[in-house]
Amino acid sequence: MKIKQVRNATLIVEYGDVRFLVDPFLADKGTYPGFPGSPNSELSNPLVDLKTSSDELRSVDAVIVTHTHIDHWDEAASNLLPKALPVFAQHEADAELIRSQGFSDVRVLGADSEFKGVSLIKTAGSHGGEAVMAVLKEALGEVCGIVFRQDGGKSLYVAGDTVWNDEVADNLATYAPDVIVLNAGFAQATGLGPIIMGTKDVKKVHEAAPGAVLIASHMEAVNHCILKRDELRSFAQVNGFADSLRVPEDDQSYTF
Repeated sequence: MKIKQVRNATLIVEYGDVRFLVDPFLADKGTYPGFPGSPNSELSNPLVDLKTSSDELRSVDAVIVTHTHIDHWDEAASNLLPKALPVFAQHEADAELIRSQGFSDVRVLGADSEFKGVSLIKTAGSHGGEAVMAVLKEALGEVCGIVFRQDGGKSLYVAGDTVWNDEVADNLATYAPDVIVLNAGFAQATGLGPIIMGTKDVKKVHEAAPGAVLIASHMEAVNHCILKRDELRSFAQVNGFADSLRVPEDDQSYTF
């Protein structure tokens, strides 16, 4: 497999002979207002320019949208991507939204989805801990992750917008992934807490799956992500798992 960090949670995953675009957030720098009720909300999103070319983003075989928050599926993505591309959504409500934007082949992920010989397994997560969800459950909504599998190949788990919890632990135990992508920017809801992983969550994933390679995504691109790449690298070094962690810059790829 080859995994490219595009920007924010956007990835290009080449798995076997299939190219997937995951969670496309493709607007120009500064297009959208900051998220209200979060740190640095006076800043406009995205915070950084997109480095990956439009041609590369369009030349994929399918798109996976883990949820339809604007920093995972935005108007720019809807406008740029060919309407005939297969798009996988987490549930029928998200699928209907994407169909309403003109996409003709929208499919709902399940426990046994498949595309061109690649198994795509929808996994559960939570877009925040109990304190966050008690207040913001409706606003944050449902999210999902994906496990990519193919006979004879290494497995990949893209955890999606989740914090560490029992669901993530169960996914690791069930699927034993070789490579794990974590949304690790420690995005915050002011006064409530994190809505995606931070340093301690990443460490817990490593402890639960010590043989896996971890890739940190969803960093330094939207206003409410407060954990910096260098901070996460330093934390991993101090805590003894730097060799298991990759913290890519935008447009950087890894091959496994």
